[in-house]
Amino acid sequence: MPLVLCVFVMTVARGQVRYSIPEEMTKGSLVGNIVQDLGLDVKRLKSGRARIFTEDSRDYIGLNVDKGTLLVKERIDREELCAQVSPCSLHFQIILENPMELHRIDVEILDINDHAPVFNRKEINFQISEFAVPGARFSLDSAHDPDVGLNTLQRYTLMPTDYFSLKEQSRNDGTKYVEMVLQSPLDREREEELKLTLTAFDGGSPQKSGTIKIDVTVIDVNDNTPVFSQSVYRVSLAENAAIGKGVLTVRATDKDKGANGEVTYSFSQSSGKDLDLFRIDQNTGEICVNGLLDYERSKQYELNLEAIDKGGLTDNSKVLIELTDVNDNAPVISIISFSSPIPEDSTPGTVIAMLNIKDIDSGKNGQFKCLVNSDLPFGIKSSSSNFYTLVTDQILDREKMSEYNITITAIDEGSPSFSINKTLTLKISDVNDNAPVFQRQSYTAYVMENNSPGVSVLSVKAHDMYLGANARVSYFISDNDLNGTPISSLVSINSESGTVYATKSFDYEQLKSFTITVKAQDAGSPPLSSNVSVKITIQDQNDNAPQVLYPVQSGASVVAEIVPRSADVGYLVTKVVAVDVDSGQNAWLSYKLQKATDRALFEVGLQNGEIRTVRQVTDKDAVKQRLTVVVEDNGQPSRSATVNVNVAVADSFPEVLSEFTDFTHDKDYNDNLTFYLVLALAVVSFLFIVSIIAILSVKCYRWRRERMFYKSGANLPVIPYYPPLYADVGGTGTLQHVYNYEVCRTTDSRKSDLKFLQPSSQSVLNFDLSGTRTVPKQNRNTEDVTLCISI
Repeated sequence: MPLVLCVFVMTVARGQVRYSIPEEMTKGSLVGNIVQDLGLDVKRLKSGRARIFTEDSRDYIGLNVDKGTLLVKERIDREELCAQVSPCSLHFQIILENPMELHRIDVEILDINDHAPVFNRKEINFQISEFAVPGARFSLDSAHDPDVGLNTLQRYTLMPTDYFSLKEQSRNDGTKYVEMVLQSPLDREREEELKLTLTAFDGGSPQKSGTIKIDVTVIDVNDNTPVFSQSVYRVSLAENAAIGKGVLTVRATDKDKGANGEVTYSFSQSSGKDLDLFRIDQNTGEICVNGLLDYERSKQYELNLEAIDKGGLTDNSKVLIELTDVNDNAPVISIISFSSPIPEDSTPGTVIAMLNIKDIDSGKNGQFKCLVNSDLPFGIKSSSSNFYTLVTDQILDREKMSEYNITITAIDEGSPSFSINKTLTLKISDVNDNAPVFQRQSYTAYVMENNSPGVSVLSVKAHDMYLGANARVSYFISDNDLNGTPISSLVSINSESGTVYATKSFDYEQLKSFTITVKAQDAGSPPLSSNVSVKITIQDQNDNAPQVLYPVQSGASVVAEIVPRSADVGYLVTKVVAVDVDSGQNAWLSYKLQKATDRALFEVGLQNGEIRTVRQVTDKDAVKQRLTVVVEDNGQPSRSATVNVNVAVADSFPEVLSEFTDFTHDKDYNDNLTFYLVLALAVVSFLFIVSIIAILSVKCYRWRRERMFYKSGANLPVIPYYPPLYADVGGTGTLQHVYNYEVCRTTDSRKSDLKFLQPSSQSVLNFDLSGTRTVPKQNRNTEDVTLCISI
């Protein structure tokens, strides 16, 4: 049963499962079901993007996310992977995201008996003196079996055993080696050479073995063996010792003299692979470094020494070399998981990355501390042994900083210390937390009236500090009414560019200005917006000509102004009243005299339109005077209107009356003379018949009224008529306290019928073709009288 252990550290969930499998399993073999053993489900493996992280570069175990099983990914050779280390295990992490989870998986590789014991040599040669005493020991080659446990080397046998026996010895690490021990004296005369076979057996099933031949040559006379000064030599050596550096010098002595006392030194083949890292001077016994040492690979070396004299006698000793660690490895940073970008509204403590940091040195040299830039809003925390998490420790703001280069530094505590840097580029994604901002607090635009529909009025612009969709700004006009008229019928806006367009042609005389509200809205979720006020002012164009209010132009009647011949210079004849519905300088009016019967008699005020005499009226001046006045505004281009003013210069009514009929015959005013003559004849005939009947009853009354008219003897000045809502503001004092009278006359009589109507500020002489004559008469308080006479 696998052992499941769950440990929760900070926000990262951890679990642990241990499996055991034999080595040399085929690819695709099942290792274990992590879904059952860790209490997970397949959906969680897929959504969390489950994957395996190993601290080593080679992956032997694979993860089937669809089934939640661990499978053999590559052939596993326990001896290649762990050598003699037992137990032999693979360690890796299963990583899940959202939320982050780490599960430690240990897979123990069980040994199978796939190796037989092997000797490095095929044959061993010994030269042994016949005087070798029983008990003499001869070191034999050790067999090597990479298997472990029962499957490794278990025992040796030596055949035949007439002279020698085997003695097994054990090293500190538990490995075994054998020595051949002389049991009985040798006799060269009986046997000069001995053939032996050394067999090594393992404990596997089926059992495997390996053999080596031993040739023993018996030599004569050397009866003393070399003896080492120590049975065990111990020495300490730094792992960075250079090749050729002396480790120590061993010494063995032989009591024999001469050639039999000369001793040579060598390493026993039982030292194994360590022989490649050291060498010994066979004459002096000095041991030197011969290869690169690494404390992280092996902390101790054991060398078997052999001293042999010329007679073939030997002695054995061993050297134990303890390596001391040197800080020769920098920490290593591995990125397990990294999330980029992260939203700017991430809360402090949000995990950005998970790291694995290790230093293969030991002791203080393998201890380290991990740091990040102090000026950045991030921190690093230790979640478990050699595992760290990079987290935020402040509120982020993409508008201030959209990208961070985070440098992670790991520094060990050795002397001198080693460090390593790892830089992560973290991008901050935008969150919609700022509304668009207009470039101005308010806008004012001017558009000329009579514009073409669709003309651009102005452009508003709002900017957003974001990127992507959040920064895309759309523009809208608030749907309000202007005096009952929808704003949308006046202007429109391009939602992308913010350009405001006029949807109709404006008329300054109807609408002078109006205000709209433009809203700028971004595309965030939720969208944010801001408003700005836009005032649109219509500018006036000179599109209206002046309108003459007085004198009124009518085709049915002729209006004449009467000027007495006694009028002095500057006498006010009448006043031309005109208005212009435009504004500003477009409405500034000026008056000019275009044509006149006698230009030397009258003038027109440039600004006020008053017609006055410029000289004394004489008897030579014609009774009928016609003036054409031009009223012109000050626009560009200017517009104008003309008005004809009829003036009668006379002191008496009969004199005026004799000239009145001529007005109706003027070609400028009547193009249908024949029609009006026929009409006048019919009207006169009708009036003649009516008059014959009425004259008998009203003859006395008319005669009395006519006499009153002749006795008045007053001059009849012309009083201008002003329409309602207009008044003479000139202040001349000549048109005050006036009364109107109606005078009715016949065409064949000088008698008149006067009818008092009402007080009036003005008097007008009106000629009506209907046949009725009305003559206003001046009161005793008035100076001027206007006559209305209809023929």
